[in-house]
Amino acid sequence: MAQVELIMPKMGESIIEATILKWVKQVGDAVEVDETILEIATDKVDSEVPSPVDGVIQEILYLENDTVAIGKVIAIIATEGEEAIPQATPSLAESVTTTAPSATASAKAAEPIVALKKVSEVGRFYSPLVKNIAQTEQINQDELDRIPGTGANGRVTKKDMLNYLKNRSHSLQNGTHQANKATSKTTQTSPIQPSPGTSVSGAVEIVEMDRMRKLIAEHMVMSKHTSPHVTSFVEVDVTEIVQWRDKVKDSFQQKYGEKITFTPIFMEAVVKAIRDFPMINISVEGNHIIYKKDINVGMATALPSGNLIVPVIKNADQYNLMGLSKQVNDLAKRARTNQLKPQEIQGGTFTLTNVGTFGNVMGTPIINQPQVAILAVGAIRKKPAVVETAYGDLIAVRQMMFLSLSYDHRVVDGFLGGSFLRRIGDYLEKFDAHQQI
Repeated sequence: MAQVELIMPKMGESIIEATILKWVKQVGDAVEVDETILEIATDKVDSEVPSPVDGVIQEILYLENDTVAIGKVIAIIATEGEEAIPQATPSLAESVTTTAPSATASAKAAEPIVALKKVSEVGRFYSPLVKNIAQTEQINQDELDRIPGTGANGRVTKKDMLNYLKNRSHSLQNGTHQANKATSKTTQTSPIQPSPGTSVSGAVEIVEMDRMRKLIAEHMVMSKHTSPHVTSFVEVDVTEIVQWRDKVKDSFQQKYGEKITFTPIFMEAVVKAIRDFPMINISVEGNHIIYKKDINVGMATALPSGNLIVPVIKNADQYNLMGLSKQVNDLAKRARTNQLKPQEIQGGTFTLTNVGTFGNVMGTPIINQPQVAILAVGAIRKKPAVVETAYGDLIAVRQMMFLSLSYDHRVVDGFLGGSFLRRIGDYLEKFDAHQQI
């Protein structure tokens, strides 16, 4: 009987770990090539991991909700059609050791380890990992049965245990101990948050952030901590663009089967400006500047959940307006239906966000690390403006829009950032309103 190691796959150039959301197959289950074995989550995308061979799941090395480094073995598959002897999911004692010992464990280190049941008298199932944590922290069966569970069918997860231990340790030490620092990699760099106030009236609902919102929060704090942000603004006359789109939108859809929005037009101007100012298309690693030859433009997309995701158009400079429209529409549609592939949100070198979608006239966006700049386009509004004509200056009603560029002042100075932003505005104002589709 041969054994094949199932490896946590590499999901993108900057992804170093993934979280196991669900094991679709269990120990002893038969699998076929390309059949889904488990579901995982990386930065912002949930993905399925298929089987590389035909065989039987012999061993599962990590539990649901565990975060695993890329390249680690997560399961063993027995092949050649021989029946594998099912093995229970290991208790992963090393996962427990990543939790700093609490005051409770230290104070009771001399006491014997309590015996815990796999299935308690109240009918709850406890995984080996949960039982190991409970034994290490000297939690008896009665106390374990009272811990609220957020897993399937009220199952107590590793996260539930660590949250409980945090509060338990805090109360036992009269508030002198901080929360367990090993439960999350973010707690080591994030400032200590004040505890929520108690509501006497009860008119307060406490809702835990979902996984994506936690990742977004961590990414935004990291970006502000990493880059000194500066934001510049320009106002642009986009009357010609608005009139051209209104004129061709129906025929464009009939000819290409795609809707023409303002986003690909903005993106086309961005790409042209990046060619003129390639120092915007860089990243920073320590004291080194990384020049990016590919122009990969990300577009911030709002999801039905209220979260944001940034699909990336690779080599955006190689598309014409029709090609950009097709790419924008396809990625936006699949982003909202959670059908993006991991590689489609990786590798961006510049990001465009449309705050005008929400009726905002301007914004100060946060840089999408490791990029050094991000452009926000505001809502298009009719305004009186001075127009230069052969007969002198006139005041006319024009379609005006603000552009704002946030950039990393470590490597992008005001001259470069302001010039780049003004160049985008120039390209938009010089848009060829007579071009044919």
